[in-house]
Amino acid sequence: MAEVKETILDYVKDEYLDEDDDKEINFDTPLISSGIVDSFSMISLKRFLETKYNIQIPDSKATAEAFDTVNNIVKTVEEIKSE
Repeated sequence: MAEVKETILDYVKDEYLDEDDDKEINFDTPLISSGIVDSFSMISLKRFLETKYNIQIPDSKATAEAFDTVNNIVKTVEEIKSE
């Protein structure tokens, strides 16, 4: 699970933070409620997760709460993988 956390955190940093952005984010940093990830970005994040982990995330599970932190995203991915 640690590898999944790091992969998702790295993706978020690479895709949604500018190179000169001095924001420090970690596994518990609010992504959506802080504005780092917007609704359009959430869709690309969902596609990344589905492709990377060969899963289908139902729209009912792709909520702002489920995608608000890396820890929440990992929890969602793990739940779907175990179904």
